[in-house]
This record gives sequence, C-alpha cells and structure tokens, in this order.
Amino acid sequence: MSVVTTEKQDNVLVIIADNPPVNALGAAVRQGLVDGIDQALSDDGIEAVVIRCDGRTFFAGADVTEFGKPMKGPSLADALDQLEASNKPVVAAIHGTALGGGCEVALACHYRVAVPSAKIGLPEVKLGLIPGAAGTQRLPRVVGAEAALPMVVTGNPISATKAHAIGLVDKIVGEDVLANDAIAFAREQIGKPVPRSSEGTANRDGVENPAIFDEFRQKNARKLRGFEAPEAAIQAVKAAGEMSYAEGVKKERELFTRLMSGTQSAAMRHYFFAERAANKIDGIDPKIDLIPIHKVGILGAGTMGGGIAMNFLSAGIPVTIVELKEDALDRGVGVIRKNYENTAKRGRMTEQQVEDAMAMLTPSLSYDDLADCDLVIEAVFENMDVKKQVFSKLDAIVKQGAILASNTSYLNIDEIAAMTKRPEYVLGLHFFSPANVMKLLEIVRGEKTADDVLMTAMKLSKKIGKVAAVSGVCPGFIGNRMLSPRQEQANQMIMEGANYWEVDDVLLEFGFPMGPFQMSDLAGVDIGWHRDPERIETLRDALCAAGRWGQKVGKGFYDYDEARNRTPSDEVKQIIAEFATRAGKEQRAISKDEIRERLLYPMVNEGAKILEEGMAQRASDIDVVWINGYGWPLYTGGPMFWADTIGLDTVVGGLEKHGLPAAELLRDKASKGEKFNG
Repeated sequence: MSVVTTEKQDNVLVIIADNPPVNALGAAVRQGLVDGIDQALSDDGIEAVVIRCDGRTFFAGADVTEFGKPMKGPSLADALDQLEASNKPVVAAIHGTALGGGCEVALACHYRVAVPSAKIGLPEVKLGLIPGAAGTQRLPRVVGAEAALPMVVTGNPISATKAHAIGLVDKIVGEDVLANDAIAFAREQIGKPVPRSSEGTANRDGVENPAIFDEFRQKNARKLRGFEAPEAAIQAVKAAGEMSYAEGVKKERELFTRLMSGTQSAAMRHYFFAERAANKIDGIDPKIDLIPIHKVGILGAGTMGGGIAMNFLSAGIPVTIVELKEDALDRGVGVIRKNYENTAKRGRMTEQQVEDAMAMLTPSLSYDDLADCDLVIEAVFENMDVKKQVFSKLDAIVKQGAILASNTSYLNIDEIAAMTKRPEYVLGLHFFSPANVMKLLEIVRGEKTADDVLMTAMKLSKKIGKVAAVSGVCPGFIGNRMLSPRQEQANQMIMEGANYWEVDDVLLEFGFPMGPFQMSDLAGVDIGWHRDPERIETLRDALCAAGRWGQKVGKGFYDYDEARNRTPSDEVKQIIAEFATRAGKEQRAISKDEIRERLLYPMVNEGAKILEEGMAQRASDIDVVWINGYGWPLYTGGPMFWADTIGLDTVVGGLEKHGLPAAELLRDKASKGEKFNG
C-alpha cells in the first residue's frame, strides 16, 4: 500500500501521508507529495489542496536512516519548490508535531491550519545541522528574523498557539475535526492570490535592526558555547534578510553541507542513535511482560531521596518516603515542596500541579509503610554495612514480587542482593545529583537480576524523564569508574608542576562545564574527610584543616567572591608546593596538550576495559552515560566516539608516551584500524 494517497472532496484534493510511526519524509513520501500536487494541477475540477497525515502526527522530520546515503527520488527541497509553485491554494493541516522537514513542508504550503495541541519546530540544530530545504529562508519571511531565531537556533518546538501569534499558523481549528475544518478553510482561499512564503517580507526586521542577531548571540552564549550549528543557523536567518530568496537558499545549502560533513554533526547524530540503542537490552525480548509500578517507596528523605521522590511524583506515581527521625522527614518534605514552588514561580508548573504532586507524597517514620510498594529505592548513607542492614529489613517487610533498588554510586549490588531472599528482584538505580534535574539513570544489573525487573526499570526510567544506560556490577559502574583515573591524573599533575587552575581550564576549553578542582569545591572538599585537623596525610586533609571546605565557605582550591567567581589561591599554591616537596616530586612545566591527554586518554582506556569485561553492552552506552551524567560535551559524541574521531592509535600512542597502560581491547582495535562504534 502506498505511503501517500489522495482523495477528492468535491473541488478539494486531500493528499494523505501514512508512513508510521512518525510520517518521516522518506523518498516514497517525497515522491507522493510531488505526484499529489501534479494530480491537483492537471485536474481542472480541483481548485484547492489539503495536505494532512494519518496516525499520531504530521510529518515529524526527515528519515534519519537516509543520512549519509545517496539521495533517492526528489529531494525535499525540490518537492517543496514544486508544492509552493502551485497556483491553486495548498493548506497544511497540522496535528501532533510538524518538526524539521515537516515544518518545512508546512512553510512551503500557502496556508497552515493546526489543532491546539500541535507543536511546530525546526530541531535540526540538535543533530548538529540546520534545516536544509529552505526552512531558514521561508520561516523569517513569514514570521520575521526575531521570531525565527529561537526556532532555528535552539531547535525547541513552539505550541500551535504561539505559532498562530507569530503568524506561522493562519488558523487554529477543532481538535477532533481537523480534516473537515482544513477542507473548509481551503475552500475559503479559492480565487485569492496564493501567498508564497518565499515571497514574504516579514524578514525586514533583521535588516532594519541588525543588532537583533548579536543580542541573540549574547543572550544565549552560555548555552551555545562550543556548538557550530547554532552560529550557522544565525547566519542563515540573517541571510534571509540580506539576500534574495534564491541566494539565501544557496547560502543555506552551503552551510548545511559544511555541517553535514563535519565531525560535530557526525557526533550528535551518533548520540541520537546511541540514546535509542541504550534502551535495547541484548538477549531480552523487548515485548517481555513488565511489572506494574503503581506505588514507589523511598528510604531516606535527604537531598538524594527527596530528588528521587520528585521524579515519580512529577510523573503521577504516588510515593511513600521514610526517614528515621521526624525533623529529618519534615526537612526533606519541606525541601521537596520548596523545589516545586520555585518551579511554579518560574512558570513551569501551576500552583495546582504543586499541590497535586504533594498530595501524592506520604511521609512516614516506619518501614512498615513500604510494605505495599511495587518498587522501593534506598537512598541512605553510602556504606556497605548500612545498605546490607537496610535490604535485610526491606526484604522482610516489602511484599513479594516488588523490586528492591539501591541508589548506590559505587557499591557491589550482588553483595547487597545476597542479603535478601529475592536477589532476582534487586538492582541498582544510580540517580545523579540533583536527582530531580539530572537526566542520567545508571541501571545496575546484578548477577541474578531478572529480565522483567531490568526491563521494568528501563521502561520506568523513560516515564520519569530519565535517559537510562545499563551497567554490570563493578566498582563505580560506568561513570564513576571512568572518573577515577581522570581524577588520579589530575592529582598527580598538580604534584608534578601543573597549576590546578590550568587543569580545570583545559577541561573547560574541551567543553566540560567545570574541571575536577572546581567540581571538588562545588561538591565540598570536606566530603568524607575524617574531621581531625591534626591528622594531615593528604592534600585534601591540608585544605580541610585550613578551613578550605569549598564554595559553601567561600574558599576551597579557589577563593570565591560573593557572586561565586573563582580566583586561584596563594595559600593553596603554597600547600601544594609543600606537599610536592615532601613527596620529592620534581616540578616542571606541563603543557595543555599533556594535561588534556593525561586526563582524557585514561578515561577512554577505562571505557575499553569496561567493554572488555562486559560491564557495558556497547561503546555508545558509555557515551550516553558521560554526556548525560558528567557534562562530556555533546558535540564530541562522548568519550568513546571522540576516541574514534581522533583515532584509537592516537590514544594508544598518547598513553605510551606518558607511561600509562593501554587495555588489550584498545590496543587490538587500534592495531586493526578499527573503532569502538561501528
């Protein structure tokens, strides 16, 4: 059956696409659109055209499986030019999402009608690209450069209501009567001159006030830092005001082609597929029956426990949260409420939604109140003996068939599971702090974790808005295990003569939000300190003994002003120098290149060992962990894809140069000219 069909409604031809699941604009769909327009133009009885889609959405983008392959059939740009050239009015009838190429289809139509729930956007920038079928040229001519910039440069979709307000949508129509309302609207346009987007003049605002482009750059500088596609998007929108339509399209094509052949887009496309691949568990039927999760228990109402609870409350899942003491429980519940109220103040929730979320929270001082939960997550102190006691107690109280999970970031899940009579129902759910904000969820699969338990956790992660990746049981799992050699090298280098702020700056320049010593200050230098100022065995002991506990006290590795701006500390330089002298470390200048190599190459090496041991299913899962949990820059694709990009032989050579070990898998792949991904 054809993915595009047509039907006549008296004098209106309706072109209907049905290409599940998202009506992607593959070759057959593009050809169908061209054929549909040809049919309308060759039939004197047809006076108007409506383009709509069956299924849950309008065209939701390009067919990403075609990326990097030879183009078949008409290009989207050619198809849309033919559509726009029609002398009979063409109306786009939008429901669901009109994204990317779907938005470009809508722009090439003469009119756009949409249901209130529809969303419209150009998200190509999220794949390191810009629209490539004249979207950057038609959109500003319809809505103006100022309104077009956020859509093209950030890639975030807008609601149908907002689209109507800026002139992108001509009419909001009935949610359940889109097909009929679109036909009625099309009939009203018969006999009128067709308005073509390519001939629009709204883009004059960018010519009359060219400052809007620099103002937009400045306003979004932090978000856009390091990414190439947003700047190309700004240039394309600017070109729409400065050039003729034909020249602007040519400029868009040049910018698109350069991005498509660059490493950033390759990296971001890799990540797009990596996130989806992470949901697939090797050897488990994706259609396996899942365990229903109607109620969740959280043990511990501290920062982690409260943040974890918010994920479930926000998803409409009731939570019972248990603490040992009333004041700790009250404090935890108060923080949850305050977080929600702050979200409401920023306009991201209504006050009613705050109250609805809080109404689903049951605070308790008794383990017994967790008995009827379907999933219980402990978020108590990171100590194996404490965790074992907790799980032994939970096993006796919580109903059979319920899942017991630990939020441990490092400890052995199998050892914890052995304390229960249901090890197959035990796994790790490692949330990242702040748990209500951070996207990553490391799901730790124990030796005996049942398949349905693992898949239930994966499905649930999506429901609570997390990006999940599965790890096997090993110290630190994927993320913290790879962080460890980086920290080790950072500490060694500052003993050898590297300035700690230079170490941080190298990672900032690479694209991380902060370096290891900034991170230490933010988390608290004193976390885990023995609290004896007389006992100074490590650099950290010395900093803590001097009261340098981090940002919270205004001084850690750095000195901080009231706005938390950092400056290197003379006191810390002296403390480091004394430690280096005591350790007999010869001081030398260390280049930025050496700092970068010694920080990042050992991480790649540890990733290779994780793969060797089967602790991660695939290299791309490691990339998902590091991009979502540790701030690895998205535009490099993650540590393993980045290593592929620079060449695994480069990584091995760098490790050898610095006297560092190289994993067997890494050496083997490098010698064969292979990659971790593909």
